[in-house]
Amino acid sequence: MTVRVLVADDQDLVRTGLSMILEAQPGIEVVGQAADGHAAVELAQRLRPDVCLVDILMPGLDGIEVTKLLAGRGVPDPIAVVVITTFDLDEYIHGALRAGARGFLLKDAGTALLVQAVHAAAVGDALIAPNITRRLLATLAAREPASRRTQPIEPLTDREEEVLTLVARGRTNAEIAAELYIGLTTAKTHVASLLTKIGARNRVEIAMWAYDTGRAGD
Repeated sequence: MTVRVLVADDQDLVRTGLSMILEAQPGIEVVGQAADGHAAVELAQRLRPDVCLVDILMPGLDGIEVTKLLAGRGVPDPIAVVVITTFDLDEYIHGALRAGARGFLLKDAGTALLVQAVHAAAVGDALIAPNITRRLLATLAAREPASRRTQPIEPLTDREEEVLTLVARGRTNAEIAAELYIGLTTAKTHVASLLTKIGARNRVEIAMWAYDTGRAGD
């Protein structure tokens, strides 16, 4: 399956460079480019890409507003968004993920991590640059412990508790399957059950809930 990607960045060289990197990868097709937030939303709604790669700082609408419009709570038929930025600032990271982004990368992340994030977003995973994952989630949990459900709707099984801890550590479904010696479909089923039981929208919220409830592990 080919992942169709829209690239949005107000810097021509960056936008072109990201597009060239992605186009060179097997299984990825860049279907559009946008130089500002308004164009990104219009193109995304018209082209319906599998993933939008969006810069955090753009004229018109910034990356957080673009994410809210394409993937935010209550958006019908949302589109996966991966936010990319030069700046490793907590407020940007928090804002993007709260808006519904499925990934957050720095522009120096490298080709391999960029491609991994695009593929992860396309299949419903969330990938955050490993160097900021644990700091980010711990900070989020400390800031807003009362804003999310502290008990699941139904008790978690032992296996779901294991999967929960791995999600909190930033593992993808494939990595969870390998680590627990289970099938990929089974891993996806457990993640889907966690989403339902704790009332989360995505894997990032699962991880945040794990930190809130002391289940994130060491």
